[in-house]
Amino acid sequence: MHQPHRPLARFCAVAAVLLTACSTSRQAVYQNEAFGETNTYSHAYAATPAETCEAVRRALLSQGYVITLAKPEAINGRKNFQPNGDVHAEIEFHVVCAPEGPNGKNSIAFANALQDHYALKKTNSAASLGLPALGSVSLPFTGSDDSLVKVASQTILESRFYDRFFSLVERYMPSVEEAEIPPKVETPTRVESPRRVESPPQVESPARAAQ
Repeated sequence: MHQPHRPLARFCAVAAVLLTACSTSRQAVYQNEAFGETNTYSHAYAATPAETCEAVRRALLSQGYVITLAKPEAINGRKNFQPNGDVHAEIEFHVVCAPEGPNGKNSIAFANALQDHYALKKTNSAASLGLPALGSVSLPFTGSDDSLVKVASQTILESRFYDRFFSLVERYMPSVEEAEIPPKVETPTRVESPRRVESPPQVESPARAAQ
Protein backbone atom coordinates (compact mmCIF):
# COMPACT_ATOMS: atom_id res chain seq x y z
CA MET A 1 0.00 0.00 0.00
CA HIS A 2 1.29 3.43 -0.90
CA GLN A 3 2.10 5.53 2.19
CA PRO A 4 1.66 9.35 2.09
CA HIS A 5 4.76 11.45 2.20
CA ARG A 6 5.38 12.19 5.89
CA PRO A 7 7.68 15.22 5.27
CA LEU A 8 4.96 16.86 3.20
CA ALA A 9 2.36 16.25 5.90
CA ARG A 10 4.64 17.70 8.56
CA PHE A 11 5.32 20.72 6.41
CA CYS A 12 1.60 21.38 5.98
CA ALA A 13 1.03 21.09 9.71
CA VAL A 14 3.83 23.55 10.50
CA ALA A 15 2.54 25.97 7.85
CA ALA A 16 -0.95 25.83 9.35
CA VAL A 17 0.45 26.66 12.81
CA LEU A 18 2.47 29.56 11.45
CA LEU A 19 -0.53 30.96 9.60
CA THR A 20 -2.61 30.72 12.76
CA ALA A 21 0.09 32.50 14.77
CA CYS A 22 0.38 35.28 12.19
CA SER A 23 -3.38 35.74 12.13
CA THR A 24 -3.47 35.94 15.94
CA SER A 25 -0.66 38.52 16.10
CA ARG A 26 -2.41 40.72 13.55
CA GLN A 27 -5.65 40.69 15.51
CA ALA A 28 -4.01 41.30 18.90
CA VAL A 29 -3.78 45.08 18.42
CA TYR A 30 -7.47 45.84 18.24
CA GLN A 31 -8.53 42.88 20.38
CA ASN A 32 -6.72 44.47 23.33
CA GLU A 33 -8.82 47.64 22.97
CA ALA A 34 -11.37 47.07 25.75
CA PHE A 35 -12.74 50.64 25.64
CA GLY A 36 -13.07 50.59 29.41
CA GLU A 37 -13.11 53.48 31.83
CA THR A 38 -9.69 55.06 32.20
CA ASN A 39 -8.31 58.40 33.33
CA THR A 40 -4.92 57.99 31.66
CA TYR A 41 -5.67 60.43 28.86
CA SER A 42 -8.01 62.87 30.64
CA HIS A 43 -8.01 65.19 33.63
CA ALA A 44 -10.67 67.48 35.11
CA TYR A 45 -9.95 71.08 36.09
CA ALA A 46 -11.92 73.73 37.97
CA ALA A 47 -11.61 76.17 35.07
CA THR A 48 -13.35 77.00 31.82
CA PRO A 49 -12.27 75.20 28.61
CA ALA A 50 -10.57 78.35 27.34
CA GLU A 51 -8.60 78.74 30.59
CA THR A 52 -7.62 75.06 30.52
CA CYS A 53 -6.36 75.21 26.93
CA GLU A 54 -4.41 78.37 27.70
CA ALA A 55 -2.73 76.57 30.62
CA VAL A 56 -1.97 73.65 28.27
CA ARG A 57 -0.39 76.01 25.75
CA ARG A 58 1.85 77.59 28.38
CA ALA A 59 2.81 74.20 29.82
CA LEU A 60 3.93 72.90 26.42
CA LEU A 61 5.81 76.12 25.65
CA SER A 62 7.67 75.85 28.96
CA GLN A 63 9.00 72.43 27.91
CA GLY A 64 10.25 73.46 24.47
CA TYR A 65 7.28 72.35 22.37
CA VAL A 66 6.42 74.26 19.21
CA ILE A 67 2.72 75.11 19.11
CA THR A 68 1.28 74.05 15.75
CA LEU A 69 -2.40 74.70 16.57
CA ALA A 70 -3.87 77.06 19.17
CA LYS A 71 -7.64 77.34 19.57
CA PRO A 72 -9.84 78.05 22.60
CA GLU A 73 -10.83 74.37 22.64
CA ALA A 74 -7.78 72.57 21.15
CA ILE A 75 -3.97 72.78 21.36
CA ASN A 76 -1.36 70.87 19.33
CA GLY A 77 2.38 70.92 20.05
CA ARG A 78 5.48 69.21 18.64
CA LYS A 79 8.96 68.57 20.01
CA ASN A 80 11.98 66.92 18.33
CA PHE A 81 14.55 64.58 19.89
CA GLN A 82 17.71 62.92 18.63
CA PRO A 83 18.75 59.93 20.78
CA ASN A 84 21.80 59.30 18.56
CA GLY A 85 23.25 60.42 15.27
CA ASP A 86 21.14 58.20 13.02
CA VAL A 87 17.84 58.18 14.93
CA HIS A 88 15.39 61.05 15.12
CA ALA A 89 12.29 61.06 17.34
CA GLU A 90 9.31 63.37 17.53
CA ILE A 91 6.50 63.74 20.09
CA GLU A 92 3.30 65.44 19.03
CA PHE A 93 0.67 66.41 21.60
CA HIS A 94 -3.04 66.73 20.82
CA VAL A 95 -5.17 68.22 23.61
CA VAL A 96 -8.91 68.95 23.48
CA CYS A 97 -10.60 71.02 26.22
CA ALA A 98 -14.30 70.25 26.72
CA PRO A 99 -16.82 71.74 29.15
CA GLU A 100 -17.72 69.66 32.20
CA GLY A 101 -20.87 70.31 34.22
CA PRO A 102 -23.93 72.47 33.65
CA ASN A 103 -22.46 75.83 34.66
CA GLY A 104 -19.56 75.80 32.17
CA LYS A 105 -17.01 76.77 34.85
CA ASN A 106 -15.37 73.33 34.90
CA SER A 107 -13.64 71.50 32.06
CA ILE A 108 -11.91 68.27 31.18
CA ALA A 109 -8.73 68.00 29.11
CA PHE A 110 -8.26 65.00 26.78
CA ALA A 111 -4.59 64.50 25.89
CA ASN A 112 -3.00 62.19 23.35
CA ALA A 113 0.73 62.04 22.58
CA LEU A 114 2.08 60.40 19.43
CA GLN A 115 5.71 59.28 19.20
CA ASP A 116 7.32 58.93 15.76
CA HIS A 117 10.78 57.49 15.04
CA TYR A 118 12.82 58.31 11.96
CA ALA A 119 16.03 56.67 10.73
CA LEU A 120 18.69 58.20 8.52
CA LYS A 121 18.86 56.39 5.21
CA LYS A 122 21.61 56.83 2.63
CA THR A 123 20.70 56.49 -1.04
CA ASN A 124 23.57 56.08 -3.53
CA SER A 125 23.21 58.04 -6.73
CA ALA A 126 23.95 56.66 -10.20
CA ALA A 127 24.93 58.56 -13.34
CA SER A 128 24.24 57.56 -16.93
CA LEU A 129 27.02 57.80 -19.50
CA GLY A 130 26.24 57.65 -23.19
CA LEU A 131 28.71 55.74 -25.40
CA PRO A 132 28.29 55.50 -29.19
CA ALA A 133 29.14 51.80 -29.32
CA LEU A 134 27.48 50.59 -26.12
CA GLY A 135 24.64 53.04 -25.79
CA SER A 136 23.64 54.35 -22.35
CA VAL A 137 25.63 52.83 -19.45
CA SER A 138 24.72 53.43 -15.78
CA LEU A 139 27.78 53.96 -13.62
CA PRO A 140 27.88 54.16 -9.81
CA PHE A 141 28.22 57.66 -8.45
CA THR A 142 30.26 58.33 -5.32
CA GLY A 143 27.78 60.80 -3.84
CA SER A 144 24.78 59.89 -1.67
CA ASP A 145 21.61 61.56 -0.48
CA ASP A 146 20.67 61.41 3.21
CA SER A 147 17.00 61.38 4.14
CA LEU A 148 14.91 60.65 7.22
CA VAL A 149 12.49 57.76 6.84
CA LYS A 150 9.74 57.05 9.37
CA VAL A 151 10.31 53.61 10.83
CA ALA A 152 7.84 53.57 13.75
CA SER A 153 4.81 55.47 15.04
CA GLN A 154 2.97 54.74 18.26
CA THR A 155 0.70 56.44 20.79
CA ILE A 156 2.40 56.88 24.17
CA LEU A 157 0.59 54.61 26.64
CA GLU A 158 2.55 55.32 29.84
CA SER A 159 0.16 56.71 32.49
CA ARG A 160 2.96 58.41 34.46
CA PHE A 161 3.89 60.40 31.37
CA TYR A 162 0.40 61.93 31.26
CA ASP A 163 0.33 62.41 35.05
CA ARG A 164 3.42 64.61 34.84
CA PHE A 165 1.88 66.58 32.00
CA PHE A 166 -1.44 67.18 33.79
CA SER A 167 0.41 68.22 36.96
CA LEU A 168 2.38 70.79 34.97
CA VAL A 169 -0.83 72.15 33.42
CA GLU A 170 -2.22 72.62 36.94
CA ARG A 171 0.61 75.03 37.73
CA TYR A 172 -0.46 77.36 34.92
CA MET A 173 -4.11 77.45 35.94
CA PRO A 174 -5.48 80.77 37.25
CA SER A 175 -5.63 80.78 41.04
CA VAL A 176 -8.96 80.46 42.83
CA GLU A 177 -8.71 83.99 44.17
CA GLU A 178 -8.16 85.41 40.69
CA ALA A 179 -11.08 83.43 39.27
CA GLU A 180 -13.63 84.23 42.02
CA ILE A 181 -12.88 87.81 43.07
CA PRO A 182 -14.49 90.24 40.60
CA PRO A 183 -12.47 93.24 39.47
CA LYS A 184 -12.78 96.21 41.79
CA VAL A 185 -14.86 99.01 40.32
CA GLU A 186 -14.08 102.44 41.68
CA THR A 187 -17.12 104.58 42.42
CA PRO A 188 -16.89 108.24 41.57
CA THR A 189 -16.19 110.47 44.55
CA ARG A 190 -19.11 112.70 45.49
CA VAL A 191 -18.16 116.34 45.57
CA GLU A 192 -20.27 118.34 47.98
CA SER A 193 -21.13 121.89 47.09
CA PRO A 194 -19.86 124.49 49.57
CA ARG A 195 -22.38 125.49 52.20
CA ARG A 196 -23.74 129.00 52.18
CA VAL A 197 -22.80 130.84 55.37
CA GLU A 198 -25.42 133.35 56.40
CA SER A 199 -24.07 136.61 57.80
CA PRO A 200 -25.42 137.69 61.25
CA PRO A 201 -28.07 140.47 61.31
CA GLN A 202 -26.67 143.99 61.33
CA VAL A 203 -27.15 145.85 64.67
CA GLU A 204 -27.29 149.62 64.49
CA SER A 205 -25.23 151.56 66.95
CA PRO A 206 -27.16 153.73 69.64
CA ALA A 207 -25.69 156.99 68.34
CA ARG A 208 -27.00 156.31 64.85
CA ALA A 209 -30.41 155.37 66.23
CA ALA A 210 -30.69 158.68 68.20
CA GLN A 211 -30.28 160.69 65.09
